[in-house]
Amino acid sequence: MGIFDKFKNIFKKEEKTEVELYDKGLEKTRDNFLSALLNLNKNHKIIDDDYFENLEEILIMSDIGVNTVMEIIDRLKKRVKKENIQTSDELKDIIVDEMFIIYVGGDIITNKINYAKEGPTIILFVGVNGAGKTTTIGKLAHKLKSEGKKVLLVAGDTFRAGAKEQLDEWASTTKCDIVYKENADPVSVMYDGVTKAKEENYDIVLIDTAGRLQNKIGLMKELEKINKVIGKLVPSAPHETLLVIDATTGQNGISQARSFQEITNITGIVLTKLDGTAKGGIVLAIKEETGIPVKYVGLGEKKEDLRVFDIEKYIYGLFKGIDE
Repeated sequence: MGIFDKFKNIFKKEEKTEVELYDKGLEKTRDNFLSALLNLNKNHKIIDDDYFENLEEILIMSDIGVNTVMEIIDRLKKRVKKENIQTSDELKDIIVDEMFIIYVGGDIITNKINYAKEGPTIILFVGVNGAGKTTTIGKLAHKLKSEGKKVLLVAGDTFRAGAKEQLDEWASTTKCDIVYKENADPVSVMYDGVTKAKEENYDIVLIDTAGRLQNKIGLMKELEKINKVIGKLVPSAPHETLLVIDATTGQNGISQARSFQEITNITGIVLTKLDGTAKGGIVLAIKEETGIPVKYVGLGEKKEDLRVFDIEKYIYGLFKGIDE
């Protein structure tokens, strides 16, 4: 039994809502990727160099990334030779297996938040303008609040016009408290926010930051200062620094991840608008290229549609219908 069959058996017994959300959210990617793969298998019954060249193109078009694709193709060729696989139909399940293995690798993959052992858990959000940081914070606030957490929002993006107002609207929607200042240094806003969280026993602090990346040196110094100030108030904070990336930007998202890795310690990635792209293979590429796990994905516009990333449900959503 292949990995995909195991996933199918597991998800038959699970509550359908979560699986259906991945199914629907990956529909655009699956329509492009899976139909191309099934056509390839229909037209190339025998596995040869031409088959692998076409498969390579299909994977790259799904934005899995050239390096990751080369790794997948290389692993497939080795398995074909070792297991004496002759037909493309036999290879279907192995493609699923290898894409799962590529993501997991030899790592212990965690999609869980690193909660503080005591005191508030501080989560910093970084990313370029337009990636969806503020919306992600609002959606995560809704999720955490529904789990019974006492959540504080901090409007640390004092650079973008309207950022504070947007976060304030989310605070009102989710019934969370918010800390902000007019025309203030972002570090002082964060200082006030973390101090309030300590004094008033908040469980989680979600901090918005400016989305500029053009001036790396300036942003690096600012983030260093932020980390230093927060770390003095709460030892080991920030507990998470989540990089928010718009999945529709494709390979540009990997460039963003690399750039932010040079600036600060990124502990996880949030991929927004995954439901809005036909190139959902970015999930695999970003982990393979940067080593950073995807912790959350946006699978719709509703506040409930930010989900903890699940590689098994992702693979299931990507390949649903492969046996049809």
